[in-house]
Amino acid sequence: MWFITGASRGFRLEITREALSRGDSVVATARNPQAVQDAIPDGGDRLLAVGLDVGVSEQVTTAVQAAIERFGRIDVLVNNAGRGLVGTVEETSDAEARALFDVNVFGLLAVTRAVLPYMRAARSGLVVNLSSVGGFVAWPGWGVYAATKFAVEALSEAMTHELAPLGIKSVAIEPGPFRTNFLDGSSLSVAQTQFDDYSATGGAARTWATDTNYGQDGDPIKAAKIIVDLASYDELPERIQLGANAVNDVAAKLQRTASDQQQWWSISLSTDYVAP
Repeated sequence: MWFITGASRGFRLEITREALSRGDSVVATARNPQAVQDAIPDGGDRLLAVGLDVGVSEQVTTAVQAAIERFGRIDVLVNNAGRGLVGTVEETSDAEARALFDVNVFGLLAVTRAVLPYMRAARSGLVVNLSSVGGFVAWPGWGVYAATKFAVEALSEAMTHELAPLGIKSVAIEPGPFRTNFLDGSSLSVAQTQFDDYSATGGAARTWATDTNYGQDGDPIKAAKIIVDLASYDELPERIQLGANAVNDVAAKLQRTASDQQQWWSISLSTDYVAP
């Protein structure tokens, strides 16, 4: 049984459809559960749409309990509820940053803490954390959003090793730009403050988001198939990139990091304590 957050659109809706098409049961949570029912009217008894704002702890508890009461177990958790924010670090206010972290990081933590006791009791399960290539590579104009996804990556990587002895797998998914509604106003916020000095960086990021909306290279239906396939693997890596953009950006960063480390190798090692 799949428990999917933010399931009313984008990746998570396609994951819901794909899991149902394979005969699995799905608890699809969303702030507006009727949107899930409208999108998948033929879900039948194997689909339970539940209202959930991941930022409200009482709703998290209620949604997980509803899943257990209906299906008795949770085999796969897909942490996919999230939002975007474009704006340079300086342009982003505390309120804007905190609101983003509340959903992308603290919401994920709340849902994970609510589900893991059932997986631990069963000594099995899979946690799929939808990160982003922005969880590994940060670009101008996306720093605060990337910070939330860097946090997701750290949590997911730690869980990979914390949960493995208990028979539970955890993996971070790093999609590049996919053809969903992520870049429109329903999912992406824009920092209210804008400085002319950042027109070539933050401004360029805003322009890219507008120009690229619904024209991204990635196919969410193909990605959903891969994500649902993960439940059948005995072993998974810590993270998986999806799409050429993600693969190339991560590879380029790894090369930059290796080059930087090599150039600063002796200086980095020189800080170790040496006994007199």
